[in-house]
Amino acid sequence: MAAPSDDLTLRLEPVLPAPRALVFRALGDADEVARWWGPAGFTVPSLDFAPSVGRPYRIRMQPPDGDAFELTGEFRAVDPPARLAYTFTWEPPDPDDVEPLVDLSLDERGGTTEVVLDQGRIKTGEPLALHRDGWTESFDMLERLLAARA
Repeated sequence: MAAPSDDLTLRLEPVLPAPRALVFRALGDADEVARWWGPAGFTVPSLDFAPSVGRPYRIRMQPPDGDAFELTGEFRAVDPPARLAYTFTWEPPDPDDVEPLVDLSLDERGGTTEVVLDQGRIKTGEPLALHRDGWTESFDMLERLLAARA
């Protein structure tokens, strides 16, 4: 029997205004990801993001003020258009965080798509809040991007 874990898990369930195949493309295509990734005001000056199981990725993020930083990880599941999963590590690493797994499941609902994001292995409430806020703002930007194309 596994020992109980005190790790925290983030779950978000945004509904996006596009069919599942288009949402999956927006979540997995580097050019698309660069348009919506990160909290409000952030930009993505460079990224290496091509989903394939076992392949690493790297995203460089530029906040409105301050120095750019990167996050890296490895793709763990790529099942278009239903699921995308990857690990998520900051560079430099945050001592209060560990390498969580981001698992995105997509369910089409009559022309819209519910994305269920589960992100686990978060050690404390502060990183949990930062990840929640960052993902919420990212999904807001993705929703606006998809709505503008409709």
